[in-house]
Amino acid sequence: MNHRFLDLQLRLPSGLDALEMALRKVMKDNLVRGHVELTLQVDRASQQKAGYNRELVAGYVDAFNAARKEFGVGGEPDLNVALRMPGALQTESRADGDLTAIAESVQQQIGPLLEELKTMRAREGESLAAILDGTLDRLAEATRSVAQVRPEIEQRYQERLTQRLLAATGPEFNRQRVLEEVAVMVERIDIAEEIERMTTHIGHFRELLEGGGEAGKKLDFLLQEMNREANTLLSKTGGVGGKGTRITELGLAMKAEIEKAREQIQNVE
Repeated sequence: MNHRFLDLQLRLPSGLDALEMALRKVMKDNLVRGHVELTLQVDRASQQKAGYNRELVAGYVDAFNAARKEFGVGGEPDLNVALRMPGALQTESRADGDLTAIAESVQQQIGPLLEELKTMRAREGESLAAILDGTLDRLAEATRSVAQVRPEIEQRYQERLTQRLLAATGPEFNRQRVLEEVAVMVERIDIAEEIERMTTHIGHFRELLEGGGEAGKKLDFLLQEMNREANTLLSKTGGVGGKGTRITELGLAMKAEIEKAREQIQNVE
């Protein structure tokens, strides 16, 4: 599909332009999203009937008989020779009534063709759902790993920040006041909300996948929110050393999985 909306492109032969409106309607009634091309080809040979130029053949026969009578010679006109004369054989296009019959036949066949298309897309959707489930599993595992590392990271950040502030301010400042300021700064790098929202988004994503129906756009928007949480997580923990690098690795892995999922989501109706 790889298309956010329904994009229909029809290629019809001349004489059947009026059929396009009816085909577009039935396709819009059955499809929601995707780039869809419909090509109708008509075998022109079967749409023509053979004939002959009666005046030309009659002229040949009359001329043959007249020459035979005038010169007193024998022989009979040869039909094979007459039909090989340039312009002797002709083809005639069928009437407009036959084009009407073709249009009616196409309208009868478009329904079963769309059902085949939806069946094929459903099979592809099952495979795609399995791929996305694997992506969600990896995202959930990365989120759990971040949650496990988080307490130690915050503790080490608080200790390191306290030491630096005390070294900069000296012992004459109120230690309690310094610790309060440290607590405020640690709160700013707290990633608990990002972890919780990421977990919620993953659960919502699974519900949409299992619910079926038109979910592609919703899943795409949800992945944008998940990417935003991963970016926030990385920005908050970027300056933390030690196991903070582990959170950076996990955050980048999250973004990679989300980007892969966004590519796949373009194929979900």
